Amino acid sequence: MNKKVTDFLFHNMVVFLFLILCVLATYFSKQPLTFVVSELFTRIARNSFIVLSLIIPVIAGMGLNFGIVIGAMAAQLAIFLTTYWGLTGISGFLLTVVLATPFAVFFGFLVGKLFNYMKGNEMIGGLVLGYFADGIYQLVFLFIFGGVIKMNNSTLMIPTGIGVKNTIDLKDTVKYALDTIPMLTIVELGFYLMLIIMACSVIVKLAKKQTVDWKSVGARAVAAVVIYALTYIGPVERFLAADRLLLLSAVELGCLGTVLWQLYGFVKWKLQAKKGGEEAGPGTFKPLKAGVNVILAAVVYALTYVPTIYNVLIVVKLPVMTYLCIGALCIFNNILMKTRLGQNMRTVGQSRVVANAAGIDVDKTRIIAMIFSTVLASWGQLIFLQNVGTISTYGAHTQVGQFAIAALLVGGASVQKATNKQALLGIVLFHTLFIVSPLAGKELFGDPVIGEYFRVFVSYGVIALALAMHAWKKPDKPKAEAAGQGEAKAA
Repeated sequence: MNKKVTDFLFHNMVVFLFLILCVLATYFSKQPLTFVVSELFTRIARNSFIVLSLIIPVIAGMGLNFGIVIGAMAAQLAIFLTTYWGLTGISGFLLTVVLATPFAVFFGFLVGKLFNYMKGNEMIGGLVLGYFADGIYQLVFLFIFGGVIKMNNSTLMIPTGIGVKNTIDLKDTVKYALDTIPMLTIVELGFYLMLIIMACSVIVKLAKKQTVDWKSVGARAVAAVVIYALTYIGPVERFLAADRLLLLSAVELGCLGTVLWQLYGFVKWKLQAKKGGEEAGPGTFKPLKAGVNVILAAVVYALTYVPTIYNVLIVVKLPVMTYLCIGALCIFNNILMKTRLGQNMRTVGQSRVVANAAGIDVDKTRIIAMIFSTVLASWGQLIFLQNVGTISTYGAHTQVGQFAIAALLVGGASVQKATNKQALLGIVLFHTLFIVSPLAGKELFGDPVIGEYFRVFVSYGVIALALAMHAWKKPDKPKAEAAGQGEAKAA
């Protein structure tokens, strides 16, 4: 037991250290929780997508992808072009995503090909490659745009007409384009998307001459129609017409959803038990676990009546569509790991030798992982930029890799292992410290710059610590492999 506790504390020491730093910095900053929590949820919406884009390369054994800055460059190239063309609103944002994707796929393919020539040194290669790509990026924005490709736009180009301005304002184009999609529109899109998916599923099964469970299909269709019909009720329609959701409402809906889901599972379990079906076994539904979940939901709901918590919950407003995109990426990461491609990535990450022996195309799998990461990073950068509302043309991408990787490591991830939970926990801890450290520095030392220096030092320090621990553990691997080979020969 002592060894387990020691190992747990050792492997999560960065998490506990940051938790202590966050608590102390929040206390000394003397800022109200309403300010800290509101800023935190804003940063979570901005940065989560791009941090989650780091997970796939880690699982595929490519380490921390410092090359995501290249994905950010693809996003900024696309958003500059759509801004130049005058595309606005959500349609302009979606076209920017469509334009950025092929750029990111191409860049990710090139990076993956390069990383296959430097196996084992992908992290240092990605770091250097980012600087090299930044040189090409600056050549494009400082000389080619305006110098080679003639562009006439005084708001984007510097007065000489050659080169792009340092800052581009997105106020009149795609600022808050994703954040301000009303919940009513989201429900309508979800309704039509569900009908399309069900129709495609039925068509595919009929084409393959498989049995279609028409009763189940009909029940799902009726449920979708009923939910959509509820949007025509006055109070429901007025509630869904907003584009932001109060954190209080989100907590209440979460608690209600948890209770209803457990109730649905219980009813389904009982019905199966009456029919005597095989699925009515203890593995299908666990009453004890369901009861604990219901109790926890009730406790969380009861805490909303605590005045301090209530005051925080009614201040924070969540951009619904942005958080749905973050949740969708978490689900995508989990589903991908259950597919054959995901299992191949995991096998390649654990041992390239074993993967080769199993008939897996290691190089191809690594390239695909890098393309995924680069494309997701480009989308994450677009989410970040539309939320900020401005582009620092020559600086917005430079620290993307550093801060995203630091946030991932703070959550307990490592060079060899990363999960959605670790990424989200790291974002919360890392950005909490980012919010309060300048304010704590001002209160303690009379100078907020000290807090700025401290948080930059911490971000670099966390990366250095992770790389040092990786290098420290790395020599043990060949010994273990040699021992395993010796045992295999002896057998």
